[in-house]
Amino acid sequence: MKINRRSFIGSAAAGVGVMSAPMVMGAAHGTPNVVVIGGGAGGATAARYIARDGGDQVNVTLIEPTRTYYTCFFSNLYIGGFRTMESLGHSYGTLASEYGINVVHDWAVGVDRDAKTVALAGGGSVPYDKLILSPGIDFVDGAVPGWDVSAQNAMPHAYKAGSQTELLKAQVMSMREGGTYCMVAPPNPYRCPPGPYERVSMVAHQLKQTNPTAKILIVDPKEGFSKQGLFEQGWERHYSGMIERIGPDFGGANVEVDPAAMTVTIDGVVENVDVCNVIPAQRAGKIAHDAGVTDGNWAPVEAFALTSKMDPAIHVLGDSAAQGDMPKSGFSANSQAKVCANAVVGELTGSRVFPARFSNTCWSLIDTEDGVKVGAAYEPTEEKIASTGGFVSQTDETAEVRAQTYQESLGWYDAIVSDMFG
Repeated sequence: MKINRRSFIGSAAAGVGVMSAPMVMGAAHGTPNVVVIGGGAGGATAARYIARDGGDQVNVTLIEPTRTYYTCFFSNLYIGGFRTMESLGHSYGTLASEYGINVVHDWAVGVDRDAKTVALAGGGSVPYDKLILSPGIDFVDGAVPGWDVSAQNAMPHAYKAGSQTELLKAQVMSMREGGTYCMVAPPNPYRCPPGPYERVSMVAHQLKQTNPTAKILIVDPKEGFSKQGLFEQGWERHYSGMIERIGPDFGGANVEVDPAAMTVTIDGVVENVDVCNVIPAQRAGKIAHDAGVTDGNWAPVEAFALTSKMDPAIHVLGDSAAQGDMPKSGFSANSQAKVCANAVVGELTGSRVFPARFSNTCWSLIDTEDGVKVGAAYEPTEEKIASTGGFVSQTDETAEVRAQTYQESLGWYDAIVSDMFG
């Protein structure tokens, strides 16, 4: 199916108001408060749909520290030269001015589940009747020996889009002739399963033009990865001889790095590299842990409305949620947000709640107009969100099919950011 703005979004609606001060005053007496933490594909979508469908029966506050949100999805295309950074940046102005959402640009630093308040870094607190957490990912301390976030300028992760993405591209573009770009890939589960391998494709695309004798080394703790056959066939076709992957059988799970020396040690063998992109193991965003709704890594939720298994007043969306079969992706977060929003509005206003259905598609670009995709449909069960069937691009597809897949991804991008930000 071709993805476009109309088919992806459906209808839109209205609103008023904005706040960027650290203190949000209490709502009108008797009107329930919904607070959303995190303004990405899950949080922004949930806030917009709740404000749209709840109207003046619900007050919505969105807490997000950044004034411009840069999408992680499509950020690899910036590295490859197919997008500008400006095209990935989006503001919250429409959510405030047209949907009446109180947009608070601050850090949420604590959740008092008994008092039902969210503490803000700038002082004050925000009361809630329903709290939706969509904080994305954080990194597991010590996941890659020798690396922590203090080393991210020397060895960027670039797995939270923005300045890290710009830094990694600058490092790639300034590599010495014939140098080595190394990626330390993450273990499962992590944000955007095909993401590291699309990034390798985009780095290869740049190096093929500017530094064709350069090498790419992937150090990978996993036996396999999403769309592996498609990527490997594409790499052989477009970047033959440039890319080497070291899996766990050859030491890919036994790696340490030295940011000062710019070395990567793989199963005891030291490799000198010019750029090192370390993508560590991941877990739920910090505020989910602070709220006490995680198992130490991810936040367990029930499948029908993404309600926390530890607190029925809290819902957890997107990358932070342990929900079952759905991958951690922008499309998944957006899909979950709409189901959650419908359930929250229904509970607070008595409006109709529709049966939950979920979907996901992940597109990846291998080279110019060589796009591939994978996706599935899902439904809730008592145990988890369960896959009901999926699809994936095939190897040896025609150039026309691959170009159509890439164009479809462009339509999806425009649709989802409109669905998120109005």
